[in-house]
Amino acid sequence: TRVNDQTLKENVPFDEKDATLVIVDDEDMVLDSLRSFLELETEYRVESFTAPAVALEYAAQGEVDVVMSDFLMPDMNGIELLRAFGKLHPQAPRIILTGKADKESANKANNDNGLFQYIEKPLDNDNLLNILRNALERRFLFKKLQEKIAEIDKAEGKLSGLQNDILRTVI
Repeated sequence: TRVNDQTLKENVPFDEKDATLVIVDDEDMVLDSLRSFLELETEYRVESFTAPAVALEYAAQGEVDVVMSDFLMPDMNGIELLRAFGKLHPQAPRIILTGKADKESANKANNDNGLFQYIEKPLDNDNLLNILRNALERRFLFKKLQEKIAEIDKAEGKLSGLQNDILRTVI
C-alpha cells in the first residue's frame, strides 16, 4: 500500500528542492525511466549520466547529495565510480544498482566500501523512494550536524578571545 504523499512530505526533514541526485547507468532506457519516475514523484534535482567520467566531472563542479550507480558498466564499474564519488563528496550516500546475478558481488562491495545500500533490479518504485528519502535524510542531518559543530567552534573561539581579554584586563 502506498503512503499518501502528504504524510511522506510531513515526515521528511529537508526540502526536496534542495536535494541533488546523480544517477549513472550505461543504459539510456534505465536512466530515462528513473529520471521520469523521480521527476514525477519527487522534487529532487536529478542529473543522469551514461558515462562515469562525465558524472565525475559534474561531481567535481558542485554539490551532490546522493549518487546512485549501476554495478556493471563498460568503462568503469559502479564500485570504482562510487569510490571516486566518495572522495569528492564523502558525506553523500552512495547506492549501487545490481542485477540478481551480481547480488553477491554488490553485497561484498557494499560492506567493503561503506556504500549506503544496494538495490536489486528490477526496481520496486516504492522501495526506491524510501531508500532515497532515507539516504537524503541522513545526508541533510549530517549537514545540519556539521553546521552546528561550526557554530560551536565559532562560539568557543569567541569565548576564548573574551577569556583572554578578561585575563589581560585583570593582570
